Amino acid sequence: MATVKVLLVDDDALVRAGLRLILSSADDIEVVGESDDGAGAVAAVRRHRPDVVLMDIRMPQLDGITATAALRLLDPPPQVIVLTTFQADEQVVACLRAGASGFVVKDTPPADIITAIRLVAAGDAIVSPSVTRTLLAHFGNTEESERHQLAARRLDALTDREREVATAVGAGASNAEVAASLFMSEATVKAHVSRLLSKLDVSNRVQVAILVHDAAQA
Repeated sequence: MATVKVLLVDDDALVRAGLRLILSSADDIEVVGESDDGAGAVAAVRRHRPDVVLMDIRMPQLDGITATAALRLLDPPPQVIVLTTFQADEQVVACLRAGASGFVVKDTPPADIITAIRLVAAGDAIVSPSVTRTLLAHFGNTEESERHQLAARRLDALTDREREVATAVGAGASNAEVAASLFMSEATVKAHVSRLLSKLDVSNRVQVAILVHDAAQA
């Protein structure tokens, strides 16, 4: 089993220490570095090359939203899991839009944090698209119309089959559920999802769900 390298980014030393202790119990996870602010996250990622970054949102110098967007521009970019104290928060939504693969609440049970890291390292999202859509619907803003038009144009570039897969992903369906509903193999679904990420120029399934949500807004 390959080891998942993790970087911790949080301004609270106690939080970082607690996370390091939790992750030390997993044989397949290694904490390779830490940063106490988003401002140092990019340099830390370049130095340590983590697979996954656990990113706090609220930090004094550079917040987790800006830091997440910067990390997603790196080649190759790490996967980002947002650490938050709230499940429904406009800043969580902003981090998802910036490219985070999902979020975990800071009081999440240790075993679930470990599972989240493994899932994200494997390319999955750790907040279901249906939850993402609920968050987005709750925290709309004045840019909604512009986002709707842009998202609709991007989805128009898809084939009918790709659009069906994108819609299913946006509804929170797993690959197995998409395969069953559209009468195709899971391998075919995975291939379609890979093409979706490329054609839509997004980094993960959460962002596919965001586009589907935005395109559906009147």
